[in-house]
Amino acid sequence: MHVSIEPGCIGCGLCASTCPAVFEMDAEGLAKVAVQPGPAVEQAAREAAENCPAQVIHAE
Repeated sequence: MHVSIEPGCIGCGLCASTCPAVFEMDAEGLAKVAVQPGPAVEQAAREAAENCPAQVIHAE
């Protein structure tokens, strides 16, 4: 699985709280991918992508 975040993040932090193993908030308060997900956290990463209110997270 590969996770990416396109421009348009609103900084709500939902992804980082849903899947902290993959997502973190940067100094500007926007989400970033800290590490690509391993098998153990793929479901949480997909959930974060599906629940992103800005719909800017892609998990493929």
